[in-house]
Amino acid sequence: MSTVAVSRLIEKMELENLTPDIDIKGRKITIPDINRPALQLAGYLQHYEASRVQIIGFVEATYMEGLNPGEKKERYEHVLSHSTPCFVFCREIKPDPVFVDVAREKGVPILVTKRATSDFMAEIIRWLNVELAPCISVHGVLVDVYGEGVLITGESGIGKSEAALELIKRGHRLVTDDVVEIRKVSEETLIGSAPNITKHLIELRGIGIVDVKMLFGVSCVKDTQSIDLVIRLEEWDKDKDYDRIGLEENYIEYLGNKVVCHNIPIRPGRNLAIICESAAVNYRQKKMGYNAAQELYSRLQSSLKKGSEDEESDEEA
Repeated sequence: MSTVAVSRLIEKMELENLTPDIDIKGRKITIPDINRPALQLAGYLQHYEASRVQIIGFVEATYMEGLNPGEKKERYEHVLSHSTPCFVFCREIKPDPVFVDVAREKGVPILVTKRATSDFMAEIIRWLNVELAPCISVHGVLVDVYGEGVLITGESGIGKSEAALELIKRGHRLVTDDVVEIRKVSEETLIGSAPNITKHLIELRGIGIVDVKMLFGVSCVKDTQSIDLVIRLEEWDKDKDYDRIGLEENYIEYLGNKVVCHNIPIRPGRNLAIICESAAVNYRQKKMGYNAAQELYSRLQSSLKKGSEDEESDEEA
């Protein structure tokens, strides 16, 4: 299960830690959802998700100020749980001393941000959804081709890295070679990235490791990219029937999400870079509503219909 350290959240969101005496080394965030404990501060504790990051905005802080000392102690004891990763106060709101004392007793860190509550909530939810998304690693090369994320897969040594290098020379951007980490950030979107150890590096058999960023510049690399299209390279088999029209899409599934997949047979003389570029442009064209295979089918149907009408006219004549 993926986790995010509270210390990383503090660094990423530039938060101020009001309880530096609390040890946060072992504190982890395990779910991307957050909570604003307004109802819980009012005494309604059913369905309270104590394991979420808790956000305190202006409304909650104003309500807390109006509680008498006895109510504060009781309510804070309920909402501050040892399983809570942290409390974050927005708009630089400072918690009252009673809240800080109870937080220290429970070992819950208190953090403060300058941002408005809505802005901070949107940013932390987006970031946590990416960091805690389900993740798998696959063997392949991910390249940004005309803005489309093209994942090139196939057996080792079939030419994936060489195709990626040619695409880079043609102005496209490398995301990762050899190992692609795929995260499911939504029901529709898969994001690919490189492991830190192999970022911006390509392995070419006979040459070795090539640093794309150093050789071709920062404009030729990218840290993350959505995976829109998969190109699976395979050895040419003369006895196998390959799709030559493209009326029906083939798909491959990663983490429950389906991605369009093309099986490309490899034989000497085929330019893989041009094939990948054409596949990416054709995929974009389909997204924009134009399907060349469907256009051919429509022309064929029109031609057959016209031929049939001409034959009927000749018979009548």
